[in-house]
Amino acid sequence: MPKGIIGKKIGMTKVFVNGKTIPVTVIQAGPCNVAYTRTQEKDGYNAVALAFGERKEKNTPKPLLAIFKKANIKPAKVIKEFPLKDGETVELGQEIRIENVFEKGDLVDITGKSKGRGFTSVMKRWDFAGFPKSHGHRYHRAVGSIGCRTEPGRVWKTKRMAGHYGNETVTVLGLEVVDIIPEKNVILVKGSVPGAPNSTVFLKQSVIADRRKGKSKLAKSKAMYA
Repeated sequence: MPKGIIGKKIGMTKVFVNGKTIPVTVIQAGPCNVAYTRTQEKDGYNAVALAFGERKEKNTPKPLLAIFKKANIKPAKVIKEFPLKDGETVELGQEIRIENVFEKGDLVDITGKSKGRGFTSVMKRWDFAGFPKSHGHRYHRAVGSIGCRTEPGRVWKTKRMAGHYGNETVTVLGLEVVDIIPEKNVILVKGSVPGAPNSTVFLKQSVIADRRKGKSKLAKSKAMYA
């Protein structure tokens, strides 16, 4: 089985576990189908590409359409490669469900596109304090000085200024799997997940699970949600 799966963010709610209120994000994860595979002999690494969502055949590029027809699956909206778990194999067109990849108490890393905020000032974009709000002050939410006129006589690159904010790829590490509802292809993950409702997210086996803090968190998570 792959070490990850593709899903769609539904929204947030709360659940009660052992008398505690836990905020969770509801994600419809899968079912996904295997579009193609990568092998060590041919490609230099072992991986599997999962297809998720629906797309009209007339809107599908011909190279992708050929991949879907070879795997005998319907055209999909999203394709993403995930590494395979050690010693496991999959077949073309095979259906991958959320319960095949994760279980309660696991730690997952979730990647998604953050909400786009458009053009914003430095106070919203970089959390600047701004100027005094008192009467007589000419500036309130302006950026202020951005450099010296004599030396260097220009604005340094990477200077924090107003500009486009959001709509960036964001990954949140080590989120706990609170519950899985197989009949609805739903997974409940503790905490918030980047992206707006109905946006695509990628769930992967956490990279911090083998670290010292990750092992401690994983043990507590398994004991609480098992």
